[in-house]
Amino acid sequence: MNASLNKNDTTVTQVKLLINGEWVDSKTREWLEVVNPASQEVLAKVPLATPEEVKAAIDSAERAFHSWKKTPIGARMRIMLKLQALIREHSKRIAAVLSAEQGKTLADAEGDIFRGLEVVEHACSIGSLQMGEFAENVAGGVDTYTLRQPIGVCAGITPFNFPAMIPLWMFPMAIVTGNTFVLKPSEQDPLSTMMLVELGLEAGIPAGVLNVVHGAKEVVDALCTHPDIKAISFVGSTHVGTHVYNLGSQHGKRVQSMMGAKNHAVVLPDANREHTLNALVGAGFGAAGQRCMATSVVVLVGEARTWLPDIKELALKLRVNAGSEPGTDIGPVISKRARQRILDLIDSGVHQGAKLELDGRDIKVPGYENGNFIGPTLFSGVTTEMDIYTQEIFGPVLVVLEVRTLDDAIALVNANPFGNGVGLFTQSGAAARKFQSEIDVGQVGINIPIPVPVPAFSFTGSRGSKLGDLGPYGKQVVQFYTQTKTVTSRWFDDSTVNDGVNTTITLK
Repeated sequence: MNASLNKNDTTVTQVKLLINGEWVDSKTREWLEVVNPASQEVLAKVPLATPEEVKAAIDSAERAFHSWKKTPIGARMRIMLKLQALIREHSKRIAAVLSAEQGKTLADAEGDIFRGLEVVEHACSIGSLQMGEFAENVAGGVDTYTLRQPIGVCAGITPFNFPAMIPLWMFPMAIVTGNTFVLKPSEQDPLSTMMLVELGLEAGIPAGVLNVVHGAKEVVDALCTHPDIKAISFVGSTHVGTHVYNLGSQHGKRVQSMMGAKNHAVVLPDANREHTLNALVGAGFGAAGQRCMATSVVVLVGEARTWLPDIKELALKLRVNAGSEPGTDIGPVISKRARQRILDLIDSGVHQGAKLELDGRDIKVPGYENGNFIGPTLFSGVTTEMDIYTQEIFGPVLVVLEVRTLDDAIALVNANPFGNGVGLFTQSGAAARKFQSEIDVGQVGINIPIPVPVPAFSFTGSRGSKLGDLGPYGKQVVQFYTQTKTVTSRWFDDSTVNDGVNTTITLK
């Protein structure tokens, strides 16, 4: 049994809190069930932590910060080196749990872990990432240099759709830069996140440096308002993300909030047909569409409109089943509530006049009749006023629009309020250069459908998809988790000539 879990008298696993290096049974009276979205099996119960427990976790992080910030950078780096090795060793075990609680295919669950692992690997470069700058003799005998110092207790609030990757975006970089951390995983699928936290402790993260609390809005609000929390990283829905950003900012915290999206893929007629079709269908329906970077809108330009039957034909070949079953392409969505919301949006598309090319509403999966399944769903004839275009569906639904020219496509994408990601499929370098220059979206893919950058760069969603000016990993996150101190110094010896009183602000 994992240390982060416990069994009660009814044998239902209860998820624990992590406070000051100890696994703690919550004293709350409020619990939520963690449910396998394919089978509806109750996997565990997760507590809604009490205010006293949240305070204890933050207090633990505050006490630990005073010693952790003085820990040599090499010692912090070696913990990350061990953590990345442990994640590699246990990735398949974690992926099995992740698939069961979230619904992803095993291959996608392993990909979820791997993309987080890349950030841990990047954290191992902290020796160079946290370097300051130095300029000698900026004035007579005067040197100036900068220090990048940790800011204190930080907090992370993570979503259900990436229970491995997003926590690994957060706590490793915060901790390796010398901060302490309070993590609030998604209450819908915390089990795989807790396995990663256990590996963090095994790697050597000291008591109090990493703490975990569970809960919903009350816990989120407590993190956003507590005076000892200096920075908050959030990934999730636009509604909650806006709330976190506003509340945290009002209470004097740094906040980065990665939120909703409506990602477009623009297809020019000269694009490589096979590559593009595979990319559109994979990015549109993979992970049951539950990715903030999923391709949810296809914009067919000019003669590319003839590709619609090919998209439909390829989507029909996708296999819907439990994520744990071999050969599955699309697993269930996270909950009954999420499924109903997606069904309602599909219904709205039909009622508002879009053409339902492929209907996944009534799909049945043998052996998993109660699962939260929706098959690949495809709309054509979509306009920008329809709900299926204006709202983030977060399900296996792909909508297709048609425009005459590349300029029309750029204008359409730029008019959408979201700015997480966009792709262009073409074999024209001139078209690609025009597109990347004129498109107003933070992350651009050229013949790549999900343009999430590797950790050496930074996640750079924009506009309605992001609040805060620094990204959640890469070079930008080092800035987010540190403050710059500038030191200007001059040293004297006994032979120095006294140059008298200087009443100006200049250095000579």
